[in-house]
Amino acid sequence: MSVNDDLNAIQRNLDELGRSVDRLERQLGKGGLEVRRLRTDSDHLRDDLALLRERAARPGRQQQAQQMVPIPDTPYDASLWKDADEEGLGARDRRAP
Repeated sequence: MSVNDDLNAIQRNLDELGRSVDRLERQLGKGGLEVRRLRTDSDHLRDDLALLRERAARPGRQQQAQQMVPIPDTPYDASLWKDADEEGLGARDRRAP
């Protein structure tokens, strides 16, 4: 299956979930915490699916994120850590407790 087919299958399942939650709300009432949480969770799933669809529509960004970033072998400038505390020891001019 392609990504689009999978997304469409998820959409169909979420639609069915929404219909089932509607039926539960009619039978149990909307006031119960459990029903409200179920409705909220199903809405969050719909939002997440929309984000996935948006990402799938931009395939170039996925390749860009997987590119390696070269890190040079040269030492870093020591002035970057001039005022930094040493982990576990604290600042140079103070004693550890």
